[in-house]
Amino acid sequence: MIFLKLFISFFKIGLFSFGGGYAMIPLIQSELEANNWLSSSEFIDIIAIAEMTPGPIAVNSATFVGYKAAGFWGGIVATFGVALPSLLLILIISNVFFKFQKHPLNIMIFYGIRPVIAGLILSAAIVVAKTAFFHESVVSTGSFGKALATNPLSIINFEGAIIFVISLIALIKFKLHPILVLLGSGAIGVLFYYIK
Repeated sequence: MIFLKLFISFFKIGLFSFGGGYAMIPLIQSELEANNWLSSSEFIDIIAIAEMTPGPIAVNSATFVGYKAAGFWGGIVATFGVALPSLLLILIISNVFFKFQKHPLNIMIFYGIRPVIAGLILSAAIVVAKTAFFHESVVSTGSFGKALATNPLSIINFEGAIIFVISLIALIKFKLHPILVLLGSGAIGVLFYYIK
């Protein structure tokens, strides 16, 4: 039964996700919460791993989630489920799309879809930022108000904020390659972990 659930969940994600892997993150999170497959912190870890490994983030995420939920075959089923809609849609509509690419209706549809893609990506950024900038205990229990009342600084993950700032500087000012930034951030994370 779990294999069928994994396939249907990731098929839906693959079918209704426009804008690439980052736009899929809120949909994946919604399915995880509905099925209790992973905790929020486990999901964020999987996103980080999917980001660092070769291949599309959506396929990598599906593989990791499926593996975590149901082992090797769960990973295969989830990966197949998320990739199948794209394959089918491309085969079906590729000829039609190029014929009607400049049609006003087609232009209007994509005009409406683009802002939603930006919203989905921003939503994914907020989900990841919550676990990066706030301590896991506060995020998982949702006790922001209580923690703010007792000690506002206790909810902030200063190490995460420092790594974020260093990463931004490395990417924007020094234009380092993202892989180098990921490796450097991982090394800084290990350093902070052992300093604690």
